[in-house]
Amino acid sequence: MTEISGHSRVYGILADPVHHVQTPQRLNALMRNRGHDGVMVPIHVGADDLATVVAGLKRMKTFGGFVVTVPHKTAIVALCDEVSRQAELVGAVNCVRREPDGRLVGEILDGLGFVAGLQREGFAPKGCRVLLLGAGGAANAIAFALAEAGVASLSIANRTRAKSEDLARRLAQGFPALPVELDNADPAAHDIVVNGTSLGLAEGDPLPVDVSRLTDTQIVAEVIMQPRVTALLAAAQASSCRVHYGLPMLECQLEMMADFMGMTA
Repeated sequence: MTEISGHSRVYGILADPVHHVQTPQRLNALMRNRGHDGVMVPIHVGADDLATVVAGLKRMKTFGGFVVTVPHKTAIVALCDEVSRQAELVGAVNCVRREPDGRLVGEILDGLGFVAGLQREGFAPKGCRVLLLGAGGAANAIAFALAEAGVASLSIANRTRAKSEDLARRLAQGFPALPVELDNADPAAHDIVVNGTSLGLAEGDPLPVDVSRLTDTQIVAEVIMQPRVTALLAAAQASSCRVHYGLPMLECQLEMMADFMGMTA
């Protein structure tokens, strides 16, 4: 795309605040590389106006879809006409496609992007014992994607036990055969350790797990992209663990978002 015309498809990212988002820059570059005539713009919308804005976007015939981020991932589920099984189980949506008839179809790609990133880097989660640190939004999506990928077991460690219990309950509904533990935060008992928390974003954050229990047979994975090497990954490297950085999750997710919203030549 060299310029916007009457043929261009329009996409958005809904957030509050929105000044920090980098998805439009990345997806606009991806659309150019794919030869797709489209443009993504940031849309700053508060929670009170979300339903009104979404109703307006549904009526725009040149609108192709939108990405959803904080704080709207949960609220957007009820505003979609259809959501995937994964999004229904997680209870959140982060990508919405507008069909030609105006229907909105929602998907959650956080966890699927994480698993795809692991696989792209040569780390296959199928059959592995996984320790997931955190039970918030991203961790929820990752938990269901790991279950879908066929992990042998999943241990959830979160500061608020009620969130862990809620996640375990929903996992049991979707994957009743998957063993889920809430009281095993020892990384030594697992093949893959995933930091699904925000600990590591800021300098001086406490470590999310007892790194003295890491072993050189493990994979330690991050969802944090900046800094590239968090304190957890630095400790994992010092223990000769294989490490998985946060960026592949975003890169794979962007490709999935583009495919889902039809950003093709």
